[in-house]
Amino acid sequence: MIAIPQAFSASYAEARVKFLEAAASLGLRIHSHLHPLKGRDGETLAMDVVRDGPADADKLLIVSSACHGVEGYCGSGVQVHALFDAEWRETARSQGVAVLYIHALNPHGFSHIRRVTHENVDLNRNFHDFAQPLPVNTAYREVQPLLLPEQWPPGPDNLAATAAFIAARGMPAYQAAVSGGQHEFPDGLFFGGTAPTWSNQTLRTVLRQHAPGVKRLGWIDLHTGLGPSGHGERIFAARDDAATLARARAWWGDAVTSMYDGSSTSARLTGLMCFAAYDECPQAEYTAIAMEYGTRPLTEVMDALRGDHWLHLHPEAPSALAEQIKKTMLEAFYTDTDTWKGQIVSQARQAMFEAVKGLNS
Repeated sequence: MIAIPQAFSASYAEARVKFLEAAASLGLRIHSHLHPLKGRDGETLAMDVVRDGPADADKLLIVSSACHGVEGYCGSGVQVHALFDAEWRETARSQGVAVLYIHALNPHGFSHIRRVTHENVDLNRNFHDFAQPLPVNTAYREVQPLLLPEQWPPGPDNLAATAAFIAARGMPAYQAAVSGGQHEFPDGLFFGGTAPTWSNQTLRTVLRQHAPGVKRLGWIDLHTGLGPSGHGERIFAARDDAATLARARAWWGDAVTSMYDGSSTSARLTGLMCFAAYDECPQAEYTAIAMEYGTRPLTEVMDALRGDHWLHLHPEAPSALAEQIKKTMLEAFYTDTDTWKGQIVSQARQAMFEAVKGLNS
């Protein structure tokens, strides 16, 4: 086992090297799905997949990172640490559970310190049947003019209007309007897209390759940006089904929250990535959570996202302002302290052991 801080990285490029070197040192096969674009430093981008366990295992645990790009700074550290954790690997192996590490679901966002994909899409709002009418977020229409002002930082008029909306409707309503997902404004926040993204299509390929014969499928998807700093909320990540929620709580405890009953810090979302498991692995009993680690207060996280999208629309922005926006964005989704990293790994490790036990229950 390596020291926890050593598992984390200061860039996507460094994180990818650490993950690939860890897998190679263990003799594990690496499947790299190359992204069509390059990273911010010209590096190769890829969704890298490593399976630790037999190909014919009928119990599979997926541990994935960087669904939301920049959140991969956290998730990658968990994955690298797990690969060097001999006790963890032996426990999974002895219980007949194969572990599938999907590193950088959204490598472009990871590299460019963005939450969205290169298509400006929130990957966790992109899993729809696009042949059918898409959900309409009428509340987002109201806040869209507030979110992306002409100047950044926002002027006093925008600040006053945003504060007035929150005062009148409440922060939960503002969060739901902004983050629920929308399909009308391609340059806006939490855009779910109008077609499957590269990451969506690639993830489906990975699931078809690695889980065709799986009978029981567990999934821990690693996220940041909601809740108290360092706390890992275990958010139910499946269809709204009472039996599946009960099973998730049997695995991971009664503290598992759900957006369906209002117990989660997350708003109610549409187009979730977890829906791909039902499409591509219909034979499997599926149980999953998103591990959502807190970083900064919600208003700061929201403003960081607004600044990032503003910068995307204003590439002519002065370099000093652009650098500050990126710095703020990274700090909103990754706390670069040993204490925070220790909290992240210890909680993820516990959830992984619990998942192995659950897969055998």
